[in-house]
Amino acid sequence: MRDRWLWLATLAYAALLTWLGAIKYAAHRNLVDFGIFEQTAASAFGCFCNAVEGSHWAFHFSPILYVAGAAVALWHSPLALIALQALAGALTIPPIYALVLRKRGDVGSARLAGAVVLLYPPLAGLIFGDFHENGFAPAAVAWALYLFDAGRLWWSVLAALAAIAVKEDQAAFIAVAGFLGWWRFRGTMPGLAALAVAVVAALAFAQYFEHVAPHAAVLASWQPVRFYAWTAQDVRALFPAGLAQRAGFLVLVFAPLLFLPFRSRMLWLAAAPLGEVLLSRMPTTFTLGSHYAGAWLGYVLAAFAFAVRALPPARGRVLLWWCIGLCVVELAVADPLHPGLNLRAPQSRDAALDRYLRALPPNLDVATQEEAYTHLALRDPNATVLPERAGTEPNACYLLIDRAFPDSPRLQEYGTAIAALVARGRYAPAGRAGGIELYRRTGCR
Repeated sequence: MRDRWLWLATLAYAALLTWLGAIKYAAHRNLVDFGIFEQTAASAFGCFCNAVEGSHWAFHFSPILYVAGAAVALWHSPLALIALQALAGALTIPPIYALVLRKRGDVGSARLAGAVVLLYPPLAGLIFGDFHENGFAPAAVAWALYLFDAGRLWWSVLAALAAIAVKEDQAAFIAVAGFLGWWRFRGTMPGLAALAVAVVAALAFAQYFEHVAPHAAVLASWQPVRFYAWTAQDVRALFPAGLAQRAGFLVLVFAPLLFLPFRSRMLWLAAAPLGEVLLSRMPTTFTLGSHYAGAWLGYVLAAFAFAVRALPPARGRVLLWWCIGLCVVELAVADPLHPGLNLRAPQSRDAALDRYLRALPPNLDVATQEEAYTHLALRDPNATVLPERAGTEPNACYLLIDRAFPDSPRLQEYGTAIAALVARGRYAPAGRAGGIELYRRTGCR
């Protein structure tokens, strides 16, 4: 773990993804979730809330976001979240390197394994996507498994607690992993540590649904269940298109790793996280480039490392070179960063929107589209997004749209409804600058 190459590569990877994320942000390519987490991080030591969800505790058990809150408190910029997620993702590289090195003592193979992680498309897609608590999960899981394997039990427990703090589903996965570890090493100190982690994880999971979520929620049900509210139509859509989509997803996950994780029993730890995303009725969860990859990435990469270190050294190095090549091929043909869409030079419309947003009064009660919401959220706790459905009337005092971004999902969903609100006297024009239109609700000051 004292290899200079390892830490330089980790820092370079974090710096590269930070730079790419900054370009994406400047081009107004972040979506609603980025604004949600900006507001949650900014209020982490207060209400832990945002203008879209209300209390974030109502949706997820994510005490790890206090780290994001501290980062934003130190550097009050959206780039703080971008850099934090890039660093968290990059820290997945060292434990995979170390897992290979620990068994074989082969620095060359360990470096190649680290290079595979560095080039692995699903990890890059997770980091480059909008900031989410899931971005912390792969490193926390990989470090917990490496430290447990190395016999550094107290540090392993701390890493496992960090994974539990990411989200309630990680608590469930850590509980499963801990019970399996206890069964495998029962009667030993590692087995006792694994059991203790499993009990804590299970209690965190149960307490969240028993006490935290009901106390914080203003809605009748926990919102993520919509992914599993299967209907007869959803079941019919499985054959054949739905099954083909899921099979394609698994190929994109495992082909760059030459399916090596299947050679290790450690892959059983990934069964529950992969099941979570594959059993969803919505393809969002099994689409690379989404934050849901954080659920399974750490477990799959750890299984990959265990499989590599079980191979004969010469054969292992050859296969690792193949993995590097396949990662490059997948980045070329199915890049989850979608650079053609997300990476471009700043345009005049970007500068015009930012100038307009900076001139708005502080803490304005405004509903707007993604491009404006993600650039307002950190400094305006009252900013929110336009409704998804044209028939829903917003509650905000002001509505702001920018027709210079015609591909904006919320503008497409709600832009035409604003004319109807004006015609009914619910809102009136309050300002205009190029494609930017501001409307004030009747009766609001």
